[in-house]
Amino acid sequence: MRRVLMPLIWRVVLLFGLIPSAAWAICDVDYVVQPGDNLFSIAEAHYGDRERWTVIYYSNQGNLDGPSVIPGRTLFIPCPPDAEPEEAVVEPAPPRQPSAELNLLTGGNYAPFTDPNLPGQGLVTELVNAALELAPSPVPYAITWEDDWSQHLSPMLDSKRFDMGFPWAKPDCTADASNPRCVKYHYSDPLIEVPVMLFVRSRGGMAYASDADVVGKTLCRPLREDVFDLDSAGRRWLSEDKITLLQPQSAGDCLRMVAEGRVDAAALNLFVGASALVAEGLRGQVEPLEQPLSQVSLHVIISKTHWRGTSYLYRVNAGLRKLRESGKYDEIMSRQMELFWAGLQ
Repeated sequence: MRRVLMPLIWRVVLLFGLIPSAAWAICDVDYVVQPGDNLFSIAEAHYGDRERWTVIYYSNQGNLDGPSVIPGRTLFIPCPPDAEPEEAVVEPAPPRQPSAELNLLTGGNYAPFTDPNLPGQGLVTELVNAALELAPSPVPYAITWEDDWSQHLSPMLDSKRFDMGFPWAKPDCTADASNPRCVKYHYSDPLIEVPVMLFVRSRGGMAYASDADVVGKTLCRPLREDVFDLDSAGRRWLSEDKITLLQPQSAGDCLRMVAEGRVDAAALNLFVGASALVAEGLRGQVEPLEQPLSQVSLHVIISKTHWRGTSYLYRVNAGLRKLRESGKYDEIMSRQMELFWAGLQ
């Protein structure tokens, strides 16, 4: 039975400085969100490590307002996996089938989501493999890796050379049904929801409390990353020239531009930004703000002209539902999050 950590008890714990460490975490409990809380502060209080906030985030999707906590709501604080990251057992991906009925396309160099050298070939790849294993009437399938992402949609998926591709962000098709990505492709249910953060100069960089703080600023996002969230119906930052957007080749380029004062912030998904921050050696110079800018979802996609599009999507979605119902989805997420953050130490 889960324990409920009441706010009064928790305040006593904090009062006497009993902040948990990685070796002694207050977990496997329910916690009632208090005014002023955010995912960073809750993670620091329970795990002694602010960077573990994603463990809480992905265990409480139904009780959050996007990436924000709501005072009065109860969150479950899971315990991280018992095994040390280097000892974690990662199930191998199914071998490629030479006569696959279903051919999927993805690419590498996209940690922690997809890369053939990552554990489980990446978080999203492991989720896709697990979902297809649980799908009704499973068929032989193969996953092909093409690191030139610019070729994925056209010509590779459009020409039906491959049946499905992943992971792709979905624009707001309800608000903008004319978006070319909405017109041409069907989307699976979300594989994962990813928070987008503003990475700013440490000690005196840009602040962000509301969208008004972004208007007039210069942001950076890599050329390969989608910009749907920056031009959503409620923002129109790009179409109405409310911000200046620079798009270099990589997230590392963006973070260097932040450190040099050439842009106000880099708008990056949390994982891409955290990886680049460590790779560029910019810790202490650049940091993510605690308030997420937006949230994007990653999906499997298939062309609307594919003759088996709806049946293939049904398999993926049915498998994802079973994956969540079985608890294996949470297990994969928790393990992959631990591996990712441990790899950045």
